[in-house]
Amino acid sequence: MTKITNSVVTAAIAAAAISSAVSAAASEPIPANQAIKNVVLVHGAFADGSGWRGVYDNLSKRGYRVTIVQNPLTSLEDDVAATKRALERQDGPVILVGHSWGGTIITEAGVDAKVAGLVYVSALSPDAGETTAQQYQGFAPASEFVIETTKDGFGYVSPTKFKDGFAHDVSDADAAFMRDSQVSINMSAFGTKLQNAAWRSKPSWAVIATEDKAFDQAMLIHMAERIKAKITKVSASHALFMTQSDVVADTIDQAAKAVSARAQR
Repeated sequence: MTKITNSVVTAAIAAAAISSAVSAAASEPIPANQAIKNVVLVHGAFADGSGWRGVYDNLSKRGYRVTIVQNPLTSLEDDVAATKRALERQDGPVILVGHSWGGTIITEAGVDAKVAGLVYVSALSPDAGETTAQQYQGFAPASEFVIETTKDGFGYVSPTKFKDGFAHDVSDADAAFMRDSQVSINMSAFGTKLQNAAWRSKPSWAVIATEDKAFDQAMLIHMAERIKAKITKVSASHALFMTQSDVVADTIDQAAKAVSARAQR
């Protein structure tokens, strides 16, 4: 065997060992004395809670108690109320997670005393007194993310643009199912001013999909930096909560461990 071949084999073995170590660490149960073991997941517009399945499975295997909110998407108030009901059921401190429109929801609902930290997954994060719609001002329009509106004011992603705009990194079959099962949102919700901004008093993390077509990248980065979030970037579409569930779960775990460590000081 040549030296070159030996080097290749050695490198491959080392890479495999590192990969195995990372996988093992990811599957390790959380410490029994970890202060934060509860996670509440909040979906965004045009989706429902089932999209969190990968994140749910990952965190549950680690020992977290995971609750998924099913937002009615009828108003900001209704979605916040649904999230608060989930928070009331928790038996201790919580990491509250929101995707997309879910970011607006956790920003409002996250002032709850049980919420110890916030995770924004390609998510909106208005300030108190601002609307969700205001967050788009000054940034490039999302030309591939086309919303059509019904006569009664509910919006849904254009079927012909759904895969390109929402989930270009899922299979055609999965994209078709997501397209045909999407939950429309009352568009007036985007014009509702927030009363609270939880990120002003709670530590925040952000996972940003670098191929997200629902938002201008500059907008996502601006929002995350404004709330002083610890940022993780990942190559993914707007559907990163599904396609990059391990990265999202890892970030949630990091948030829970970081806030738990602070509480024990």
